[in-house]
Amino acid sequence: MDKNVVDKNTSLKFFITKVVVCMVLFLSGSIGLCWGVETKNTLLSVPDLAAELLDTVVNISTTQTVDGTEQDEHISVPVIPKDSLLQEYFSDFFTPKDGQKDSQFQKVRSLGSGFVIDTQKGLIVTNYHVIVDADDIEVNFTDGTKLKAKLLGKDSKTDLALLQVEAGRKKLKAVRFGDSEKARIGDWVMAIGNPYGFGGSVTVGIISARNRDLNAGPYDNFIQTDAAINRGNSGGPLFDRNGEVIGINTAIVSPSGGSIGIGFAIPSDMALSVINQLRDLGEIRRGWLAIRIQPVTEDIAKSLKIDSTMGALVAGKIEQSGVDNSQLQIGDVILSFGKARIKHARDLPRLVAESPEGKVVDVTVLRNGRERTVKVKLGRLIETETNEDTEEKFNDEKNDAVSKSVTMQFMGMTLSELTADLRHHYSIIDKLWGLVVTSVAQNSVADKKRIRAGEVIVDINQSAVTKIDEAKKRIHKLREAGRKNALFIVARPDGELRVVTLPMD
Repeated sequence: MDKNVVDKNTSLKFFITKVVVCMVLFLSGSIGLCWGVETKNTLLSVPDLAAELLDTVVNISTTQTVDGTEQDEHISVPVIPKDSLLQEYFSDFFTPKDGQKDSQFQKVRSLGSGFVIDTQKGLIVTNYHVIVDADDIEVNFTDGTKLKAKLLGKDSKTDLALLQVEAGRKKLKAVRFGDSEKARIGDWVMAIGNPYGFGGSVTVGIISARNRDLNAGPYDNFIQTDAAINRGNSGGPLFDRNGEVIGINTAIVSPSGGSIGIGFAIPSDMALSVINQLRDLGEIRRGWLAIRIQPVTEDIAKSLKIDSTMGALVAGKIEQSGVDNSQLQIGDVILSFGKARIKHARDLPRLVAESPEGKVVDVTVLRNGRERTVKVKLGRLIETETNEDTEEKFNDEKNDAVSKSVTMQFMGMTLSELTADLRHHYSIIDKLWGLVVTSVAQNSVADKKRIRAGEVIVDINQSAVTKIDEAKKRIHKLREAGRKNALFIVARPDGELRVVTLPMD
């Protein structure tokens, strides 16, 4: 073969090899796996960054007294292969001590993570569910130091807790907080924690999504990450490439109990508001708008003749709340609160809660097809533990009270004008007026919308109704206009309101 051809082939192969190597190095460096991340304008490798942050993270061990007869229902023991080197460790950790097994009450230990935020005061942040009902809390540091901790404050609604330790001569190292609002999908992140008791475990990944709602609480707004998070990571920090905390690892989705790359963290911006109040006040003070809201469904959007399902529908107002919300009306769709747009109904409670009591806020609403801005003055939300709502069920049998009233049939329900006898029969509060539902046919449209006997129809498509003739005329007019659905405001006997869409056909 011609020597020149060989040289050319060799040169070509060498050139291609260089291109491939450069591409691999470029891609590796771009995601921060092989090269480094920027912190304080200095490029650090991932190992250097981990070494810098490990001392800020702690392992949290709690003990709790439980009923021994119910222990198996509450404790999840990791599955370890027989003859594994870890079998002895986990058996010692999860098996009750001698003499406890036969007793009714036993001491059970749980694991979690946390991180130092204040070296002078010895303040440590973790998840509320890590320390809930704990009799004792112990904090373990990377150098082996163990300190008892006391609970300074907690907030179950955001799943956050603030602990304090007396460090003495122990030198603490605190984290720095970043801006979670600036975090973007695809950004590199690092999680450090105590999975299954293996303290100081470091995993890396990216932000997979933002603003996740897990129905875990009223203010859900989680960061989703594929960095490996397991049981025991709860309460640990999620760092960005600058080594700053942008999230607090809280939950995972997993059919097996281990990481499958779907983990969730509380954004640092939300957490800081709660942490600062727990530190300064020992409690949480949230703003309150004193309204009940619903999502804007497609049916509701069609009924209001709007193209979007963005916003929060005002379904009711809470009287005697001390909040000046007089400018808001039932049936309004709240589009913005202050400068923040309301994309989903769940956004509004979080924004209101993060605002201080007494603040006057501009609220943009959609009312009768037009946008307008009104002012509201927030009150303070009084935190109470409430039980789940229970439906009052009434006897649907026709009695004298029902038979004496004027009635009509609509979508499987019988509506009657509200008389004194009906008010007494269904225990309807005095200030509530409208058409009372006296019966609902099984599997009817009204039944499927969860309308029940004893409830009161107070408004049809943003017009109050108290007479059967008014309701018939209103429904007839809507049908003539070609409306397929209409909004009905339904009140429980105690006055609690909600909005229901019903078809006109």
